[in-house]
Amino acid sequence: MTVPATSIVKSMAAAWNAGDAGRVLALAAQASGAEADSEGFLGLLGFAQQQMGEYPRAARTFERLVRMQPDVPAWWNNLGVAYRHAGDASASEQALLKAKSLAPRDAEVHYNLGLLYIQQQRWPLARETLLDAVQLAPQFVEARLEAAHACHVCGDIESERVMLEGADGWPPQPAAQALVLASILSVLGRLETALQVLARARVPEGSAARTLRLRIAAQRVALYERNNLLELAQRELQQVPMDALDALPADAVDARADGWRAHAVVAMREGRHADAAALYQRVLGVVGDDEGRATAAFGRAAALDRQARHDDAWQALGIAHAAQLGVVRQAAPELLKPDSQSLPMVTSVVDAAGFATWKPLAGPSMLQSPVFVIGFPRSGTTLLEQMLDAHPDFRSMDERGFIYSLVDRMQHVGQRYPADLAGLSQADADHLRATYFGMVAHALPDLGRHRLVDKNPLNMLCLPMILRLFPDARIILCIRHPCDVLLSCSMQAFRSPAFRAMCSSLPRLARGYTEAFEQCCGHIEVFKPNILEWRYESVVDDFDGAVTRLGQFLEVADASPFAGFAARARDKRFIATPSYAQVTQPVSAAAVGRWTNYREQFEPVLPVLRPWLERFGYAV
Repeated sequence: MTVPATSIVKSMAAAWNAGDAGRVLALAAQASGAEADSEGFLGLLGFAQQQMGEYPRAARTFERLVRMQPDVPAWWNNLGVAYRHAGDASASEQALLKAKSLAPRDAEVHYNLGLLYIQQQRWPLARETLLDAVQLAPQFVEARLEAAHACHVCGDIESERVMLEGADGWPPQPAAQALVLASILSVLGRLETALQVLARARVPEGSAARTLRLRIAAQRVALYERNNLLELAQRELQQVPMDALDALPADAVDARADGWRAHAVVAMREGRHADAAALYQRVLGVVGDDEGRATAAFGRAAALDRQARHDDAWQALGIAHAAQLGVVRQAAPELLKPDSQSLPMVTSVVDAAGFATWKPLAGPSMLQSPVFVIGFPRSGTTLLEQMLDAHPDFRSMDERGFIYSLVDRMQHVGQRYPADLAGLSQADADHLRATYFGMVAHALPDLGRHRLVDKNPLNMLCLPMILRLFPDARIILCIRHPCDVLLSCSMQAFRSPAFRAMCSSLPRLARGYTEAFEQCCGHIEVFKPNILEWRYESVVDDFDGAVTRLGQFLEVADASPFAGFAARARDKRFIATPSYAQVTQPVSAAAVGRWTNYREQFEPVLPVLRPWLERFGYAV
């Protein structure tokens, strides 16, 4: 039956409100004349075309609307969405920017623009735009999720944490978004919430269901392994059989790769390194995105290294770093300039003359101050942190950038760091300390009377801030053979774009190591803090003696609990560094001198490292 023209728009509206976009299109086909040219008709038609995936047609419909009503932001917004889905990114951006100019406080417009930037892998713009969307609409769950994703890629860990606050109360997510959300939550140590997100994921009906369920099971394997729950990982892996992966359609690349990665991580933990290497090679053969290739290549390099296939491992590392640089090129292209500084804090220096101008300020006692664990990454800082955390008097909070946040706060209010530390008033210093402990309380609400352990290796570059606020703090500087440090850094998939760029080649990494220690050791000479040099090789050679020295330095009555670090790490489950598996085992000499397997690759950088090899007493 033909619907009279005068009632078509009303009927279309009723069908749209009932969720029947197909009915809207069927009714629209019956319209003609003025009815078919009305704004109400075209709006419903465009919405229905988008809902049914007819994006080029939707774009043409919204083009008509913006010509009719050029000052209506909703039509520009929908035009931008239609263009994005139709594959015209340039036209999409122009339309969405027009919508943003007309409605600068419309969170949905910012959200859609952010999605476009994610699709284009313009990560800094995506991060900024999506954070703006959340600021405009704090309860906009989809915007918070995508903003967290962009922050994750850009290495903005603290904003990522903020975006995911309350995620355990979010409504069920579509399966594809749930996989992304669970992955990010895992990196933040929120295992239970990640598992809940996967359990509640909305899996569509039809042929895609089996593929998505395999991906969800593979994600659970990765979650359990990352949290040192190996038996649960092995059990969950039974839901991802290899024959099921092989039987997937040719276009199910993500599911196949996720499944192979799940089998590979378990194979590595079980010591089946050849199996893991072969599985990672299969992943490399199908994944095309840089992040996926980097993860697989790093995994393959580690598996080959364990088999003493060192030339092959180095080749795999080349693939991994090339892929990571692809991510950096999108997330932080300025880091790839020849004169870029991967560790900008190395230029923040206080010399003896500057220190002499510091106004005397009162600070907390040694027992009321944090214990700061510093040192270049991969120098044994995680092992030491777990030793300290095993003692009932201490509590660690994994790696947090709280000291760096204090530097940012100073600069945000117009104070220069570190120059203006000299003139801080007592009230200024007290406020910065209160801000620091406020952040700590959020991370460790049950700290109580425990002594805080602040382990962040690159706090070695923030000694002026640390010692201005905590002049009596105990500081432990972790030292390890520089070549072993550089090799270990080269083999890690760091999250920070700056660190990814620095670790992309041994020459660049050696330069970063040298600049970091020049600044840190210069500050140690100026400030003369209460510092203990913690040498990794000495801990391995004489663990009991190291425990005794640690107890004496920290003035604890009974140092014996420090020795129980492995059991404490297993109980703790999530450890936010690449050493999460190693620190659940007793100390081992296996990593000492490992760099000699790659001596040929290190020869060009040995002259750069020689001053530090000599200063720390290491042989070449």
